[in-house]
Amino acid sequence: MFIGTLTNVVTVLAGTAIGALVGRRIPERLQETILASLGLLTAALAVRETLTSDRFVLVLAALLVGAVIGELLRIEQGLERLGLALQARLTSRSQPIDVEVPELEAIDHPEGRGAWVGIGPPTGSAGSNRFAQGFILASLVFCIGPLTILGSINDGLGDPELLLVKAGLDGFASIAFAAIYGWGVALSAGIVLVIQGGIALGASTLEGALTDPMIDALASTGGVLLLGLALRLLDLKHIRVANLLPALVIAPVLVRLFP
Repeated sequence: MFIGTLTNVVTVLAGTAIGALVGRRIPERLQETILASLGLLTAALAVRETLTSDRFVLVLAALLVGAVIGELLRIEQGLERLGLALQARLTSRSQPIDVEVPELEAIDHPEGRGAWVGIGPPTGSAGSNRFAQGFILASLVFCIGPLTILGSINDGLGDPELLLVKAGLDGFASIAFAAIYGWGVALSAGIVLVIQGGIALGASTLEGALTDPMIDALASTGGVLLLGLALRLLDLKHIRVANLLPALVIAPVLVRLFP
């Protein structure tokens, strides 16, 4: 049971190991090109998904309400704290890592884009920042999008095919992410397990509750979030995409309320 989800977790971990081990041998110039390629691919996927629904007014409303909720809850800062705290537990250091996280803002980091993309003054060492950033970006990329929802529902109902395809894609993406951000990408496997496993557990309920228009609205909202990630990966604009995550829940609800 949940073969697709478990396979996805394994491919992310395997990809991270490969990327983290060979990443140091990759020249910085090539790392930047890899990161740009991921950004362009994410942008292309975002455009495709955004055009799925024609309920753009409801998608806009979901994004605005979701942004307010996410900023009040400070979701992205919470993920950053989690990443740094997990690193502190997983690594042996003579001094604990200070997990006090400042406001996030786009600046140029002296170690270059490959070390820290679009984040303000670093907390702890540059390696700590890179670790947490890899965790956040990989978690968002791997868990945003209709394939996560639909694949997990099918996986819970005994059909893992969609998630097996996603597992392959995530495995290759994790190699690229880990080559730049290091072992923090591996922690995203835990987020994948929780999100996809939770959806798979409630598959029978969700299958009956989500109509096609609701799924389309979710896909379009996810496409907008992916576009935000693409801008971040391309070092064009730092958008706190994690703070927009509530919109993924709000969009299908609005479609249900205003068919």
